[in-house]
Amino acid sequence: MKRVALATDEVGREMDAELPVLVAALRARGIDAVAVGWDDPGFDWAAQDAVVIRSTWEYTDRLAQFLAWADRVGAVTSLHSPAEVVRWNSDKTYLAELAAAGVPTVPTRFIAPGEAVRLPEDGEIVVKPSVSAGARNSARYTVAQRDAAEAHVRLLHEGGETAMVQPYMERIVDGERALVFLGGRFSHAMRKGPVLTDTGRVDNARVPHPGVAGHTPDTAELAVAAAALATVAVPAGGPLLYARVDLALAGDGSPVVMELELIEPNLFLTEAEGGVERFVEAVARL
Repeated sequence: MKRVALATDEVGREMDAELPVLVAALRARGIDAVAVGWDDPGFDWAAQDAVVIRSTWEYTDRLAQFLAWADRVGAVTSLHSPAEVVRWNSDKTYLAELAAAGVPTVPTRFIAPGEAVRLPEDGEIVVKPSVSAGARNSARYTVAQRDAAEAHVRLLHEGGETAMVQPYMERIVDGERALVFLGGRFSHAMRKGPVLTDTGRVDNARVPHPGVAGHTPDTAELAVAAAALATVAVPAGGPLLYARVDLALAGDGSPVVMELELIEPNLFLTEAEGGVERFVEAVARL
């Protein structure tokens, strides 16, 4: 019987409602599955045939420790996503690489500590750290709130974080699209409402996926998602076990990448018909 560990953490155990469902489904498939905290010092990762990063939702607060863990685990067993991909995807500066490769992407300005703070003069903007999850320490600002936006950037710098500044995508009211891929194949998509519904305020208690509903992506959305995934340097061994590509609509209605989620995304498996089964089969093919 193959052994598979689903890596989680304290927050994941509390908030990941799909975790016990996946463990049960994998066991029903004949796989010895267990959910375990990634920072559990007593767990034998080398005894696993594969380790799947599932809901390590606190990793942004301990990034260096988490990346070191991924390196150690990836050296003794099959880690998904691979440590190299985890390192690359943990900082949203990867968006600059997507844009440079010609992938339609939300225009993003990165401002590292020590760099001059220059903000766009027109339109509403969003300020957030380049290492974040679930809209942590993120806020939306109007033109009249530029002083507050600049203060937000400087606060991030004081914490040693790189700030990213993006235009607020007005058509986010039409829904953010989340396209999920399992084993390199498109599985399903969801549409969710806007998170930053007010301005000038950081609120880390916001619901990260409001109003989730099923979505059928069009040809353009599938093409942009495929182009984004094609830029990822995947180590030898096949396609990524999972990926989620988050898209928004530009002013002309064309899709652009907001984020490429390759570490511990909510995959909405129980909300998509056959989602759990496709995940289990993708794990079984590892």
